[in-house]
Amino acid sequence: MIVIAGVHTPEEHIQAIVEVIEKEGLQAHVSRGSDRTIIGLIGSVEPKLAEHLRQMKGVEDVVKISKSYKLASRDFHPENTVISIKGVNIGGGELVVMGGPCAVESAAQIDEIAGLVKAAGAQVLRGGAFKPRTGPYSFQGTGVEGLIMMAEAGQKHDLLTITEVMTPEYVDICAEYADILQVGTRNMQNFDLLRKLGTCGKPVLLKRGFSSTYDEFLNAAEYILAGGNPNVMLCERGIRTFETYTRNTLDLSAIPVLQQLSHLPVISDPSHGTGRRELVVPMTKASVAAGADGLIIEMHTDPDNSMTGDGVQSLFPDQFADLLKDLELLAPAIGKTFHTPSAVS
Repeated sequence: MIVIAGVHTPEEHIQAIVEVIEKEGLQAHVSRGSDRTIIGLIGSVEPKLAEHLRQMKGVEDVVKISKSYKLASRDFHPENTVISIKGVNIGGGELVVMGGPCAVESAAQIDEIAGLVKAAGAQVLRGGAFKPRTGPYSFQGTGVEGLIMMAEAGQKHDLLTITEVMTPEYVDICAEYADILQVGTRNMQNFDLLRKLGTCGKPVLLKRGFSSTYDEFLNAAEYILAGGNPNVMLCERGIRTFETYTRNTLDLSAIPVLQQLSHLPVISDPSHGTGRRELVVPMTKASVAAGADGLIIEMHTDPDNSMTGDGVQSLFPDQFADLLKDLELLAPAIGKTFHTPSAVS
C-alpha cells in the first residue's frame, strides 16, 4: 500500500503520517518526487488504518499495491534511482560502460586491459576473481589475489571496479576491494547471498536468472532492497530459449519493461546475452537504442587464449574502442550522454 501526498505537503505532515504507520508496527519508506511524495507501507495494512491515513492532512490518496515486490516497484518510487559512485552516476543522463575480461588472470593482464578500458572511455573495469563454472575442472579464478590485482589496476587508471561475488562468506572481502558487487545468473535466487548483500553497503549489479520471469527478477532485487541497500542495478544478460546458435537469447524487451515496472537502473550484457563476438557490437547498440542505462562488455587482449574459454564473446581492444566511439553518437538519440577521451580533449 502507498500513501500519496502532494509535493508541497509540509514536512511535519509527512512525519505525522510516518509516525502513525510505524506505531502500527509497519515500515514506512518515503520517496519524494518532482510532482508528489509517496510513503510506502511494508506489512499487513488493516482497512481501519488505511481509512485513518486517508483522512490525514496532506494525503491525496491511499492506494493498494498488488505487486509482491514493493521497494523495487515504480509505484513505491516514481522517480528513477540514480546510483552515484565516486563521481559516476548510474541511472541518470550518463551512459555507463563497464568493460574488461571475464576473469582476472594476472596483474600484468588486468593492468594492461584497465589502461585500454580507460583509453576507450569506459568508466568501470570488470573482471572476475571468483568464477562460477559449469565444469568442476574449469578455471575457477584467482580469488582474493585477483581482487587485489583488479583494485590496484582500477585505482591506477581511475576506474571503478566490479566483480562477481558467489557466496555470503565472500561478500565482505569482495566489498573491501570492489566498488560494485555482481550477482551472477546462477545466484539470482541465492537468497542467503541476497540478504547479505542487503547489508553490505556497496552497490549491487543483479543479473537476471537465465530462466527467470520479470516478476522473479524483481523479487530477487527486493531481497537486497529490503535488507537496507537501495543501490541495486538490474542486468539483462540473456535467457535460455530453444535457440542454439547463440549462447543465450538477449531479451531486449526486458529493458523498457523493467524501466516501466521499476525505478532501478537497467544494464545490458550483450556478451553473455549472445556468446558470439560478431553479435556483441550490434546488440550493444540495440541495447542503447532500447534505453539501457549502462552496458557490461567483455574485452580481452588475447581472447582466443583466455583462461576461462569465453574468448569467443570477448571483443578485441580495437573493436571495443570503435564501439564506444559509436556509442558517443548514439547515446544522444535516447537522451543520454557519453564522451570518449578523444572527444573531450
